[in-house]
Amino acid sequence: MPGQTKSRKKLHFFLLLPTVLVMFLTVPAGRAAAQSAWTTNDDAAHNVIWEEKLLRDITFLADSLCEGRATGSRGGNEAAFWIIRKFRDMGLLSFGNSYAKHVFAGGGIVGHNVVGMIPGSLKTPRRSYIVVGAHYDHLGILRGRLYPGADSNASGTVAMTGLAEMFAAMKTLGRTYGSNIIFVAFDANGMNLAGSQAFWRDIEEGRLTDPVSGETVTPDKISLMVSLDQIGSTLSPLDSGREDYLIMLGNDSLPKEKRSLISLCNRFYDISLELSHTYYGSDDFTRVFYRLSDQRVFIDNGIPAVLFTSGITMRTNRTTDTPDTVSPEVLRKRIILIFHWIEKMA
Repeated sequence: MPGQTKSRKKLHFFLLLPTVLVMFLTVPAGRAAAQSAWTTNDDAAHNVIWEEKLLRDITFLADSLCEGRATGSRGGNEAAFWIIRKFRDMGLLSFGNSYAKHVFAGGGIVGHNVVGMIPGSLKTPRRSYIVVGAHYDHLGILRGRLYPGADSNASGTVAMTGLAEMFAAMKTLGRTYGSNIIFVAFDANGMNLAGSQAFWRDIEEGRLTDPVSGETVTPDKISLMVSLDQIGSTLSPLDSGREDYLIMLGNDSLPKEKRSLISLCNRFYDISLELSHTYYGSDDFTRVFYRLSDQRVFIDNGIPAVLFTSGITMRTNRTTDTPDTVSPEVLRKRIILIFHWIEKMA
């Protein structure tokens, strides 16, 4: 019931109030406005993503038009153009005159990262950056069979574009953040992470210039990397068997005072996902999976990085990884939680 929901939210707020106040009071004055996000109306952000839209976008990326999104293929280019249109329509700023950045993946194969930015503030340019990334490439067509890659990783790509749209909506309403947020659709994940490696080289070699300040984006200005990889399924639940769960690896790479934020957001916003900070309880698998995707280059360069995932399933990297394996309802809840968490991290 609506009244019960509001009562629970108020109860959660009073339970969390001491922690929230401590976080607010210890934030530098210039960032206090960002922390007021705890008490503002978030409908503008929540309403730009809905279940049918998420499923429609995943279905497009998994459609035969995109041919399984292999790097350098016609279908991969279709997916890249689709993401570029999304970024342009949202008003994300490009680095240079194009959202697309070449990725030389080896063997003469050329792919494209797609990169755009939501500025922390237009009046007072920020000098720190959060990178939110998801790879959009997949296996393509092998031996005449289409590998749609709906969960892996159309779901992560759509989560990333959904987050970008949510932050763009808040920017339109005048919300500013303490960090700029760079959104990246990585290509060539399946080719030894060539896309994220190329993006890091662009940063390391000074090829990214902030579209607001004109300053070079350097490695020391990257405060956090967020990777979204295979995040739409409920087919590999945690031990409890609940479908509404989320795995977050790398939480311990964050400053100690930030490590409880995901749980605070989960309770405060009544999202109530089951959270895990290990890969199904295994320390060994956690170490392996934490380094499997595009966050690895950031980890190797000392950048705090987290991976959000719903885990590998029996459909992963198979022709049966189709849109019907994705739960739009749970995916939306995951995106909303990650949005609020990034807000607080910014």
